[in-house]
Amino acid sequence: MTLDDTRQPLSRVIGGKSAEAVSKALGLTTVGELLRYYPRRYAARGELTDMRTLVDGEAVTLLAEVVSVTSRRMQQRRGTIVEVVVSDGTDRISLTFFNQRWREGVFRTGRRGLFAGEVSTYRGKRQLTHPTFDFFPEDVDDDPERVATFAGAFIPIYPATASLSSMQIARSVGVILDTLGELPDPIPESLRQDRGLMGLTAALRAIHRPVTQSDIDRSRTRLKFEEAFVLQALLAQRRQEIAHLPARARIEQAGPLLQEFDEHLPFAMTSGQRQVGAQIASDLAGDHPMHRLLQGDVGSGKTLVAVRAMLSVVDSGGQAALLAPTEVLAAQHFRSITSLLGPMAEGGMLGGHDRGTQVALVTGSMKVAQRRRDLLRIISGDAGIVIGTHALLSDTVEFRDLGLVVIDEQHRFGVEQRAALAAKAIDGTRPHVLVMTATPIPRTVAMTVFGDLDISTLEGLPEGRAAVVTHVVPAREKPSHAVRAWERIREEVAEGHRVFVVCPRIGDDGIEDQEFELDADAPDRRQAASVIDTAEVLAAGPLAGLRIGMLHGRMPPEAKDAVMAAFADVTAARGIDVLVSTTVVEVGVDIPAATVMVVMDADRFGISQLHQLRGRVGRGSLPGLCLLFTEAQAGSPARERLDAVASTTDGFALAQLDLMQRREGDVLGATQSGRRSSLKLLQVVSDIDVIEQARSAAISLVDQDPSLGEYPTLRQALVELVADDQAEFMEKA
Repeated sequence: MTLDDTRQPLSRVIGGKSAEAVSKALGLTTVGELLRYYPRRYAARGELTDMRTLVDGEAVTLLAEVVSVTSRRMQQRRGTIVEVVVSDGTDRISLTFFNQRWREGVFRTGRRGLFAGEVSTYRGKRQLTHPTFDFFPEDVDDDPERVATFAGAFIPIYPATASLSSMQIARSVGVILDTLGELPDPIPESLRQDRGLMGLTAALRAIHRPVTQSDIDRSRTRLKFEEAFVLQALLAQRRQEIAHLPARARIEQAGPLLQEFDEHLPFAMTSGQRQVGAQIASDLAGDHPMHRLLQGDVGSGKTLVAVRAMLSVVDSGGQAALLAPTEVLAAQHFRSITSLLGPMAEGGMLGGHDRGTQVALVTGSMKVAQRRRDLLRIISGDAGIVIGTHALLSDTVEFRDLGLVVIDEQHRFGVEQRAALAAKAIDGTRPHVLVMTATPIPRTVAMTVFGDLDISTLEGLPEGRAAVVTHVVPAREKPSHAVRAWERIREEVAEGHRVFVVCPRIGDDGIEDQEFELDADAPDRRQAASVIDTAEVLAAGPLAGLRIGMLHGRMPPEAKDAVMAAFADVTAARGIDVLVSTTVVEVGVDIPAATVMVVMDADRFGISQLHQLRGRVGRGSLPGLCLLFTEAQAGSPARERLDAVASTTDGFALAQLDLMQRREGDVLGATQSGRRSSLKLLQVVSDIDVIEQARSAAISLVDQDPSLGEYPTLRQALVELVADDQAEFMEKA
């Protein structure tokens, strides 16, 4: 039987027991998924694995030679221990087997093979306990299966687990390759010929069973291009779909609300704000929906650009909705936009602007009576601007004429959520969509993740925006620096300023507020600082006598609102001087009186997240100070990250560094699951040429054949990618 359908269950090809092991260890269930599980690296025949890089807890596959075999009785209990010492020529490790004395006859000094297991240390010696293993064949005529596995000049080493070794993965892949027929190829033949690319079947054989270095290089080149090409074809199709959807054109020239808003602005807009505003106005005037991403560094003034776009839609008789990821941020937007508009946010009310509108807030925790009043204002059209969280997506929220959807922090929302809000427009039209992010996006990521959007970059900072200085505070190495930091905070509070203290955890039950990885160099991997404990320590110690408040995601909404209001109001008799918080203040919170941002255990946060937190201070005319407390050792990777953040305020430079240091899946984001699963070999940092060439080829192909009717295999690949991404965009755009 020849295998030509990679969608078959693994159990049909490699057997139920092997399929179950692969599924349990790797989460792979089909033939295609296992074929796309590529080797991490290759070991050349005759070369031994470098054991000097091994760390405890790592699942490894070692290419080594048997040095000695011994057995002895256990002292504390009955039975024997067989200890096999293997070496790569520079270092040694023990293979330990309990009550398996027959292993003595299996291992012979001088034999070479692959040994797989989890590294551990016992009494100062590194070992693999009950590892799996396979020797190189001594007589090529004895075992054809082994010969097939090890006959090549290169031995594939797969990402393995403690329960499934690289050798076991190689055997399962080998079973598939032995029956593999010619597979349909998603890259059109003409494009393969133009670029000199291998066919799909040849590439899969070459990457799993390479004979030469050229096999490895050519197969990786082909498969990388395929990953980029299929993704770019999907994005090109999405742009085509958007371009043909109907939308209601909104006026391009400034209407009365927008004109009056501009006239009463207490500051001059930056050239960047004017330029991006003109791009958005032109898009809104079109009869196809705008689909634009607005990216700008912290403090660049994206909210002002969004407000002007919303007002232009209200001027044309429509409504605008702003979707925020958290209730704290939604409430912050509501307060700041209402304040910016002044009487223009009180249309139809006593003392309000005669041509004004109203601003409504919709969150999941609103009281029933208030929610009912706001829903009536929305469906009647009295509320021209609607701000809310995921609650806006519910069926109970109906708009009279939704003309614009503004989505803050694009990476927090999936395609389906955006589509659900867009579907609330009337008459079969689609609203214009503006998505915003304060996380600068390197060009390669923009092309890979946001390629279906037009991208505007807001450059420059508003005049009068104060600079923010950042210092790393090595609390363990230099305790005096920490003492001085808290003294400086008392001085800032004495001047009437506000201070943030951010912690990774809440602390009341030991559950982390956010997911983060502990670096190998993190000091003794102790539990990270928590909001509750830190607030207590500060109140009893270095900040005694100051008014300290707490804010975290598990507080009731009313309590969160009260805390933020007290923190923002510098005139309040019962105000808050120091706010100890989780990362709920990371994005969008705008407190002009806040001058200091303290981040506890800063090494537990990523570069971009630290940059966002730093952006919460220095937002007015007062200079800002960011203090990154850490116990990470000087020279460690974690400390180098913090030093990088302290060395520059260029968000784009930091985003590029973040991209280089993090895994692809982290960069592409949890909501981009299809992207993450589809990119096995493509590196968005180093493969910019591949991405650009694939993008150009995909756009050209989709322009010629938007439905891809002549390319059924490519079309099927897009269907599978969309399914992985959990985004039925073609139907819901």
